[in-house]
Order: sequence, then structure tokens, then C-alpha cells
Amino acid sequence: MTNSNYPSVLLIYTGGTIGMRQNPETGALEAFDFSQLQENVPELRRFNYRISSYQFNPPIDSSDMEPSLWTKLVRIITENYDEYDGFVILHGTDTMAYTASALSFMLENLQKPVILTGSQLPIGILRTDGKENLITSIEIAAAKNVDGTALIPEVCIFFENHLMRGNRTTKINAENFNAFRSYNYPPLAEAGIHIKYEYDRILKPDYTRPMKSHYLYDTNVVILTLFPGIQENVIRSVLKTPGLRAVVLKTYGSGNAPQKRWFIDLLREATANGIIIVNISQCPSGMVEMSRYETGLHLLDAGVISGYDSTVESVITKLMFLLGHGMGNEEIRHLMSIPIAGEFTIPNE
Repeated sequence: MTNSNYPSVLLIYTGGTIGMRQNPETGALEAFDFSQLQENVPELRRFNYRISSYQFNPPIDSSDMEPSLWTKLVRIITENYDEYDGFVILHGTDTMAYTASALSFMLENLQKPVILTGSQLPIGILRTDGKENLITSIEIAAAKNVDGTALIPEVCIFFENHLMRGNRTTKINAENFNAFRSYNYPPLAEAGIHIKYEYDRILKPDYTRPMKSHYLYDTNVVILTLFPGIQENVIRSVLKTPGLRAVVLKTYGSGNAPQKRWFIDLLREATANGIIIVNISQCPSGMVEMSRYETGLHLLDAGVISGYDSTVESVITKLMFLLGHGMGNEEIRHLMSIPIAGEFTIPNE
């Protein structure tokens, strides 16, 4: 068990910009051995924490992140769960929101912090945002309530002074330090002179049950984005993909789509054949309301499920997670229509 007198945090370095430094001869960015972390971030020595690290070898560019590596992260966290108060995952920014979303489902009833962070500039560069992101993430991962329970018992992303629920977050900027945003759920904490926690926004686990880890997934899913003029043969070929089990349908506004008969018929045929279709908006902010306009009602009639105010990262990873567990279609459709890890808001709740 963890020693409550000395908070303990496990750093898991998967790869990404934060763990790179510039080769003085070529100028190219190269991953460094993360045992050199304290050399690059001497401020860590000022923590009265036990900080250990685990490094992916070789480090993974986040563009190469895939579900098998999500299961590796789940295994590392599970094997070390009783030894540490919290976990900080250093990850490339490009797919960080996908990993955070996936882990929120794969770590059921999580009771300790799992904080993903990274940087836009390598940690060895003078103007890096990596030091602040790393130091504050460690502090959050070690934070406890007066009763000894974790202050943030969920999977989060910390970036540019904001702690956001992982499955509500998306990358919105490739150039600036404020790379992530949670459009439809407010931050769980903001870091200024003090870290201000919003306690009413934080998930409350069931402490009478243990955390349960999951390792199964099914990647027979696709994202289909509508646009004016999209052709019938394109949609038909996507929905007829061999082995396809689920579609994330990115529609307009509050969940609207073309009313063409062929389009609705293709959706109805796909759902009748067992393909699960979830409707989310192309707008980053706001919610799908399929009963609001006639165009949305046609989708409901065709068997399409509302994704409410979910992010695309959350819906795609949740589908992979549910499909991997051998559930029947009705059970999956039910679980896609309710939040299981705080991933969306149902109106009037």
C-alpha cells in the first residue's frame, strides 16, 4: 500500500514533444532517456514526493498511438495501482484526447488520478510549456482529500493551467500553448497562484467496489463526416465496409442531416443489419437534439442514436470499448445512450 506520509506518483512517458531535446549537431528533436528527467526538471527535487518513472522503449510518436498501447497503459497502471497515489502520463498532443477518452472507459470505477499532459515545446527548450504542465500535473496527481481519498479520481488532461475531464477534451490548436479545450464541460480545476478545484464537477467513484481494468476493444468503427454534395456511392461504400460494426456520424448543427430518401434508407438498412450509428455534431460546442428539427427526426426513425454533446474522441473510443466486450446490440445501444464515465450530458439532468 502507499505511504500516506509521502505522496507517490508514477510518471509514465509514452513519447511526444515533452520528452525530446534538440540534437546540438543536427538540430533535430530526439527523445531522451527519461532517467535524465531530473536533470532537465531540477524543480522535481523540491517535491517531498516519491516520484518513479516508466518509459516506453522506444518512445511512441502520438500519431502512432493505437488501442494495443492503451491496453499497455492500463496494464502498467493496474500493476502499480496499489503502490502509487496517482499517475501522470506524458503523451504527445495529437492523440492525447483519444487516449484519455479510452482510459476513462478502460479503468472502470477509477479511484486515483490519471493525469495526461505534454507540451508544445520540448522540455529542454528555454520557453517550454512542459515544465509547468508536468509540475502541476504531479501536484494534482498527489492531491488528497482530508479523508485520504484522491481529490481527482478520474482520467484528466492538464494543459495550460486547466485540468479537464479527459473524455470531454479535444485538441484545438497546433501552434499555441492552449492546445486543448473542453467545450461542453467546465474545467475541474484551474492553476494560478493556487490550484482552484471545482469539487462539484469531479466524478465520485463507488468506494465499496474496486477499480476494474478492461483490455478488450474492437476497431471495426468509422467516422463519417457529412458535407454538402456528399455522394450516395460514398456513403453506401462506407456503410457496406466488410466487418463494420459502428459509425460515428458527424452531422450539422444540432444533429441535422440531408433528408434525401436514399440517405435515410441507407442508414435504416445499416441499423437493421446491426451497425450502430451514433450522431454527433460537427460543431465543437453544443448538443445534438434530434427531436428539434424534422431532419433529426428522420435520423431517429432510422435507428440512429444521439451522441448528445460528446466529443468525437469519446464516442469512437467508447464504441471500440463496448464492441470489444461481446455485448449484444441492444445493450451497446443502451450504454451508448447513457454516460458511463461522465462523457456527455443528458439534457434536463
